[in-house]
Amino acid sequence: MTLKSLTEQLELGEQLLAGKDTMIEPQDLPGRFGRVVAAVDRILDEIQCESVVGGEWAVWRHGFLGRITQDIDIVLPEDRIDDFLRVASVSGFDPIPASGGRWPKVWHKDTDIKVDILPEGGTPGSAQSPAPTTIPHPSDLGASGYSLCYMQLSGLIQLKLGASRARDEADVVELIRVNKDRIAEIRADLAAVHTDYVAGFNHLVGRAAKQQDE
Repeated sequence: MTLKSLTEQLELGEQLLAGKDTMIEPQDLPGRFGRVVAAVDRILDEIQCESVVGGEWAVWRHGFLGRITQDIDIVLPEDRIDDFLRVASVSGFDPIPASGGRWPKVWHKDTDIKVDILPEGGTPGSAQSPAPTTIPHPSDLGASGYSLCYMQLSGLIQLKLGASRARDEADVVELIRVNKDRIAEIRADLAAVHTDYVAGFNHLVGRAAKQQDE
C-alpha cells in the first residue's frame, strides 16, 4: 500500500463516517466509487437488467462502518452476464480474464476500480466446502429497477455464510451486533432457504453475544 492509497483510504473512511446517515443508496457513494456506480447503472439501463451491490459495501451499508473495500461486488442474472460484459467493454470497462472457474470481473478504467460479478447460480465457498445453495437472482436479493441498490440484509448474510471464510464470518458477527433487533427475522429468512444457514447463523449469534460480554 502506497502513501497515496493509504491517504485515500483514510479520507474515504472520514467521508463515509460523516455521510453514514445520508449515503443511503450506492449512487450516494463519494468520489470514484460513486462514478463507477454511475457507469454500471448506465450499462444496466442499456440492457434493462436488475442488479444489487453485495460484498463489503453492502456490509458497510447494513451497519458495519469499519468495512471499506476497493472493489464493488454486484449480482447479475445468469442470462444477462454476456450482455453486461459486451456493453461494458465499449463503456469504459476492460474485462479481466477469468481462469480456473473464477467468476467474471471488469476493470473501470476511469476510476481504477474492479467490479466483481457474482453470477446467479454460482456456488459460494470452495471446492472443499461449497455452500448448500447457489446465488439467488438479484430480484430475490432486493433488486428494484435498472440501477444498483444494496443487497438485503438476510441475503447478504446468506452469501457470507455460504462463503464460509473467516473474514465473512467476522462480517456476520459485526452485522449481528449492529442489527440485534433483526436476529429473529434473519433466522426465519435463512430457515426458508436451508437449515445449514440457520445452524451457522446461530453459532455466530453466540459468538457475537460472547464478544459483547467481554
